[in-house]
Amino acid sequence: MSATPASPPPRSIASPCVMVCTVDGASGLCLGCLRTLQEIATWSRMTDEGRTAVMAELPGRKSRIDPRLLGE
Repeated sequence: MSATPASPPPRSIASPCVMVCTVDGASGLCLGCLRTLQEIATWSRMTDEGRTAVMAELPGRKSRIDPRLLGE
């Protein structure tokens, strides 16, 4: 009987970090990735489900930041 090669583990969800690490005091969000400081600090320990939930929220968070801070 031959052994079946094991499939590689699923890839973890990549960080949305874009190396623009400046937190907006009014919203508490990073101007680069739109995560909170808590989310940034715990990203590596989050489950894939937790990361997926954060990623799903990011597009809606942009409206919480003054557009002038985003260069818009």
